[in-house]
Amino acid sequence: MSSTTDLPASAAPPSSARSDATVIGLIGLAHGSSHFFHMLLPPLFPTFIRDFGLSYSQLGLLVTVFFVISGIGQALAGFLVDRIGARPVLFAALGCFVVAALAAAGAQGYAGLMLAAALAGLGNAPFHPADFTILNKRLSPQRLGHAFSVHGITGNLGWAAAPIFMIGISQATGSWRTACACAALLPLLSLSLLVWKRQTVDDRQGAWSHDQPGATAAAAEHPMAFLRLPSVWLCFSFFFWVTAALAAIQSYAGPALARLYDLPLSATAFVVTGYMLCAAAGTVAGGFLVSRAPRLEKTIAIAMCSAAALLLLAGSGLLPAFVAGLAVALAGAGTGLAAPSRDMLIKRAAPPGATGRVYGTVYSGLDAGFALASPVFGALLDRGLTQGVFIGAALALGCGVLSAGLVGLRVRAQQGPVVAA
Repeated sequence: MSSTTDLPASAAPPSSARSDATVIGLIGLAHGSSHFFHMLLPPLFPTFIRDFGLSYSQLGLLVTVFFVISGIGQALAGFLVDRIGARPVLFAALGCFVVAALAAAGAQGYAGLMLAAALAGLGNAPFHPADFTILNKRLSPQRLGHAFSVHGITGNLGWAAAPIFMIGISQATGSWRTACACAALLPLLSLSLLVWKRQTVDDRQGAWSHDQPGATAAAAEHPMAFLRLPSVWLCFSFFFWVTAALAAIQSYAGPALARLYDLPLSATAFVVTGYMLCAAAGTVAGGFLVSRAPRLEKTIAIAMCSAAALLLLAGSGLLPAFVAGLAVALAGAGTGLAAPSRDMLIKRAAPPGATGRVYGTVYSGLDAGFALASPVFGALLDRGLTQGVFIGAALALGCGVLSAGLVGLRVRAQQGPVVAA
């Protein structure tokens, strides 16, 4: 845009394909940084066991600390975003990631790793309420489905890049500390671009759909009124179960495959990356489906049940090693396919004017799933119950399908027949 001077909402220019693409790209880059930092430490778990004598249960607690702080912070960040705006909150979050990476690089033991996990969790907290507030506020309605798709893709790419980045730099330089220090560059780059294009992501410009000409005015309600909606808590439970499965794959699929099929850890890191890349590809397809499928929960059910079946096959221990790794990677396509439908389902369940609060509350289910599931799956590995990683992940996906189905029933009961968004 030609000027960096902030404009009031009433002076905001009409949305165009070019400005929409810029917003989607900038928010996608920031979201990719967020997901990269979910995986700042887990790829290095075997190294921490070697250098600091830690167990998988102890390392699982690092993930728990990250997501407990992120979950509590995410619910609170939704209110902060609705009050002061998403842009300054997003800037602060990226800055926190830079500090977290440097703290990890300087860690001298478990306490130092815990500090890095806590700082990264604090940085992660505001992303979903901030991202979705900017996307819903600044984009043309007809591009929201594809925006949600790109948002999911960049998140999966962040997850996919982290294992290769962290392990690759660690092995190339002989120092995991160097890898952590280099990780600080990604959020620093994202922050620099967002500051440069700060007017583009200014959520004080634009208008909510219920504020636009001809739209029905939203009834004034108490800021906490959205918490009475069962659909909000059903969405929360959906995120909890889906993320519990993801926690198993991200942090423990590598060691589990290594034990079941006698694969080297360096090879299993590529399986996790493959899962995330397949999830990104599935998300692309899901972005086209979301605008054509009024029954979003049906899309979610088919995609996630397929992913669960692949994980069960991989956990059986009966497949050739290569096929087992391929099955785990392909399971990512199912979870990715469901992602845009998931985000649109939440949008339909959110009352007007409460987007930040609803996304903050619902996405804290993601943090709760990671926080509680990671030590559980870590304990399974410590006790030699390797197959439990894949069986547990498949069962969690099944519970997520049930939650999504109940959300769809609630939304249709409240809104009547849904027109494709």
